[in-house]
Amino acid sequence: MATTEQNDRNNNNEIELIIGNSNSNFSGVTSTMLQVLSHQRDLINLRVMGKHHLPDPSLAISFLSVAKLCRKPLANGKFRIFHARRVDEMIQALTLKYIFRAKIKIVFSSAAQRYRSGLTLWLTDKMDAVLAMCNASASYLHRKPDAIIYHGVKTDVYSPANNKSEAWQSLNLLPENIPTGKRGIAILGRVRKQKGVHLFVQSCIELLNDYPGYTAVIVGSISSSNESFVTELKQAVEAAGLSQRIVFAGEQNFSDIPVIFSSLSLVVALSENEGFGLTILEAMSSGAAVLASQAGAWPEVVREGVDGYVVPINDLAAVKEKMALLLADADKLDEMGQAGRERVLAHYAVEREAKQLCDFYRTMQ
Repeated sequence: MATTEQNDRNNNNEIELIIGNSNSNFSGVTSTMLQVLSHQRDLINLRVMGKHHLPDPSLAISFLSVAKLCRKPLANGKFRIFHARRVDEMIQALTLKYIFRAKIKIVFSSAAQRYRSGLTLWLTDKMDAVLAMCNASASYLHRKPDAIIYHGVKTDVYSPANNKSEAWQSLNLLPENIPTGKRGIAILGRVRKQKGVHLFVQSCIELLNDYPGYTAVIVGSISSSNESFVTELKQAVEAAGLSQRIVFAGEQNFSDIPVIFSSLSLVVALSENEGFGLTILEAMSSGAAVLASQAGAWPEVVREGVDGYVVPINDLAAVKEKMALLLADADKLDEMGQAGRERVLAHYAVEREAKQLCDFYRTMQ
């Protein structure tokens, strides 16, 4: 028999949390929101304002429905929480609060590492609470965050293969005429200079002849504005005689990405800037050693020489040095991957993020 609390949670009048979902494009913010949502819904009665990309359409609620719902507080007199992750979601929440007189408290969370415009500063000052997703993003906020809650990843989805070498060799990622090699290393994400793809390719050109067991792949979409950039890289690879060792695999189905991660021995992420940067957490959770630039939360997450290495931004010499160190000892590479997996399980699982967020919401009510 359902308890009174369970009945209350099933009652629309007792929805406690409204989550903003204003962007129709699938972005990193959308990905993190959805991952957390899958666990938050078991901890708190919630709805999502906007139907974009929701796996369960029943969770969607419209702006006007929120305005109607929030005319009155909860039955216990507490206000509902509205969680905004974007500027336009802050505007929506403030419109609800001050124009429609919604009985809500607004929390804004930010992973961005950039200084904000005047409008964003003004909006942020109107929030009831502000969260940062790492120490680096906190340093860019003009007001001290009320809490720092690190992002997490789904450790059951991003998990290591039992045998990475076998998983890599059986992966249907490369063209049929290209041998896979014993181990895979990769850079994943949109293929452009800002992501440091050229540093990865140039380092592989100089190193892979010394490490014949490795094949390098570049996984991600190529926009029309970056076609000439990629063409130059492919020409450099061909001139080095490494077209079968350094492969541009193109954009892959989103559902296939965890399988790719699970087979990799080393994941490289060399962005010039990031918000948080889930790629490194996904790689570590998948048991891959990592080589990352000093962007996003990566210097806070990666333990130097334990999970991998962190190098200065746009430093080709440092990338080559650390990549050579990683590729030179396969056993050490495996140990780093195992250490990274353990670190994510202990500190960066999405279940932990969901619980900390819900615990924080309770302090606001």
